[in-house]
Amino acid sequence: MALLGGMQRQQLSLRTASGSKAVPALPARSVSRRSAVRCNAAAANAPAQTDELGFKKMREGIKEAGEESILTPRFYTTDFDEMEQLFSLEKNPNLKLDELEAMLNEFKQDYNQKHFVRNESFKKAADNVQGPARKIFIEFLERSCTAEFSGFLLYKELGRRLKKTNPVVAEIFTLMSRDEARHAGFLNKAMSDFNLALDLGFLTRNRKYTFFKPKFIFYATFLSEKIGYWRYISIYRHLQRNPENQMYPLFEYFENWCQDENRHGDFFTAVLKSQPQFLDDWKAKLWSRFFCLSVYITMYLNDHQRTAFYESLGLNTRHFNQHVIIETNKSVARVFPQVPDCENPEFFERMNTLVDLNQKVAAIGNLNVPSPVKTVLRAPLIERMLKEITQLFFSAPMRAGTVDLNPALQSVY
Repeated sequence: MALLGGMQRQQLSLRTASGSKAVPALPARSVSRRSAVRCNAAAANAPAQTDELGFKKMREGIKEAGEESILTPRFYTTDFDEMEQLFSLEKNPNLKLDELEAMLNEFKQDYNQKHFVRNESFKKAADNVQGPARKIFIEFLERSCTAEFSGFLLYKELGRRLKKTNPVVAEIFTLMSRDEARHAGFLNKAMSDFNLALDLGFLTRNRKYTFFKPKFIFYATFLSEKIGYWRYISIYRHLQRNPENQMYPLFEYFENWCQDENRHGDFFTAVLKSQPQFLDDWKAKLWSRFFCLSVYITMYLNDHQRTAFYESLGLNTRHFNQHVIIETNKSVARVFPQVPDCENPEFFERMNTLVDLNQKVAAIGNLNVPSPVKTVLRAPLIERMLKEITQLFFSAPMRAGTVDLNPALQSVY
């Protein structure tokens, strides 16, 4: 999935695709696995150590996962019985088995099987990253690793549950989980270059899981994979043009890496087309716009909180985000029935207003005053943010949709 934060269900202060991977939340509920509290109780209750950068450690070399918030990646589960119904060849005549088999053969090629091979330059480069840049780089690696690992868990479970219903789709999900596991492992190993890593097994057992209905899983993962592609390829191309900003070898792997994201996104394109009920009515139009805006706003706010990271790569955070959103929007417009008009100047004017308001909200959080006072001070800012988001949602959308399901577009393409 993409290098994006997920979202918790809240007011739209606001993560599958990726790069996902940012996935929005309104229709969700949080659930925990039964063993979440019981497993590793000793580890969870042990007093955390703190390193020189201020990171809490579960034990030596293992970082305590950051606190979950609106902008952090989340783990997801879904209604697997409904998934079986949707992918049943008997019940869904829109499933094109020949197309799915062709995709399966593509995944079996495993083009990146030998791509993620580290060398001695990794550790040396990490040792050279010091000061504030070191901390923000570790945070970037953690968010990225958690997002990729989230995709691995979801795809792996879908692959297991769908084996009898649709073996072809089940194997595709299993192979996508292979890709996500490879990405997460590579990122976690990169964290170890900075003398920290995540205990992914502990996260699996103890992190909360957010429930999404299947159609929302499809919307969110499709978006997450597509935006992940554009994030990866944009960073890669920038650093190829500006090699002096190549602070760590990880980014040299992004060209091939983003092709995994693209293949995943293409699979979800086929899945959405096989479920026309998710694309061809007024509710689909509203949900498409909602998910696009949720992912775009989350990424925009998240990245602008971490401009130091992008500046360390020689990127302008605002220009980078706008480029990624516009290109992603063009990609998803080929499938979603409606998307926001991101190329209307008013769109990014409102997005920039949200960034300014969000920075003021964050500044209030750092004040040394009682919590009730902070709540009162935040209230008018959050109200203004909600108004801006509402205006974005009700702004005139772009005409969009897949030609297969929208005959009115056939004359355009």
